[in-house]
Amino acid sequence: MQNNARRTNTILPRLSGITRTAVALGLFSLISACAQSSTHANLNPERQSMALREVAQKQAGGQRVWCVPYARNLSGIEIRGNAKHWWGKARNTYKRGTDPDVGAVMSFQATSGMPLGHVAVVSDIVTDREIIVNHANWHRNKVSLKMGVKDVSKHNDWTLVRVESQPGRYGKFYPVNGFIYPNVDG
Repeated sequence: MQNNARRTNTILPRLSGITRTAVALGLFSLISACAQSSTHANLNPERQSMALREVAQKQAGGQRVWCVPYARNLSGIEIRGNAKHWWGKARNTYKRGTDPDVGAVMSFQATSGMPLGHVAVVSDIVTDREIIVNHANWHRNKVSLKMGVKDVSKHNDWTLVRVESQPGRYGKFYPVNGFIYPNVDG
């Protein structure tokens, strides 16, 4: 009877001390990695308000809403000109790379269907192959918040993506230059 009272429903007491330590370290590493993930970072709420306020003012005045001013206002990346030129213009002023980060601008290449290119701001990271973006003029003259983007590139390097054009529906393939990161020190 005493032996039955000591039984537990966990497997850890039956594992050796070394195995328990390895399992504990593995769990600790997993939790630490999740805690350091960019998904816990947030876009600057003041920048979000300012960017949306400017969009509302433009729409009220009958002006067109474009991706470039919206991305510039939301990210703080001070680049001017068509979206297709942002990647090159960022070269000596902003860090660029292939890893998404909250607040970074995703730079889309110009295509026949999108001859001026496109820029969108990363608002969340879902997985290493899926992010959420906020951007303007994906749908004509509108801001699209919290739209999914999936990396479908052959080498998992974000050079080719599909964008969630309608909730749960991902559209065609779009080539991407990479991500432009805002300067941390202003």
